[in-house]
Amino acid sequence: MSNVENVCPQVLRGVARELRRLAANPPSGIKLLLRDDDLTDVVALIDGPAETPYAGGVFRVRLVLGREFPTVPPRAYFLTRVFHPNVSSAGEVCVNTLKRDWRPELGLEHALLAVKCLLIAPNPDSALNADAAALLRDRYDDYFARAKLYTDIHARPDAASGLAHASAANEPSDAAPRAKRERRAQPPLAKDKRRILKRL
Repeated sequence: MSNVENVCPQVLRGVARELRRLAANPPSGIKLLLRDDDLTDVVALIDGPAETPYAGGVFRVRLVLGREFPTVPPRAYFLTRVFHPNVSSAGEVCVNTLKRDWRPELGLEHALLAVKCLLIAPNPDSALNADAAALLRDRYDDYFARAKLYTDIHARPDAASGLAHASAANEPSDAAPRAKRERRAQPPLAKDKRRILKRL
């Protein structure tokens, strides 16, 4: 639900300026998906950082600005499924920068960078996913393998961007059957991963 009508017009103007700036000059590995209809619902694509189980994935992240923004931090959610100690099964993110360490001057760029940093340095002490936190603490290799499996299945760049659907509408009519053929031609490994993930 949009908060546009609840947020001070002066704050909205500031948000619009920052979003334009971030779209023109985005932080490394972050791409904004601008929406003109609701400035209080910010969606971005974050590249999985190298040397983490999230490498190679693209994660769709949402920042929701409430009525009291910027005094109160935005709420952050992963729209892409991710196995991470600080991300709940519903995608809610727990990070101190967006809780007790928030300051109004930090802005949206800082919020997005804080979410990206979580992919580099998860914190098992403020866990929303107890299984991920336990594995991270006690069996890091198992944590890495499961997080990578989720990344391989749910954070493929084409799936995360959502651009495939938009471009398909502009393609010739044989695009849909071609996409179906490509799906059928997927290597059996992808199907095996899906079966494994269902059992987890």
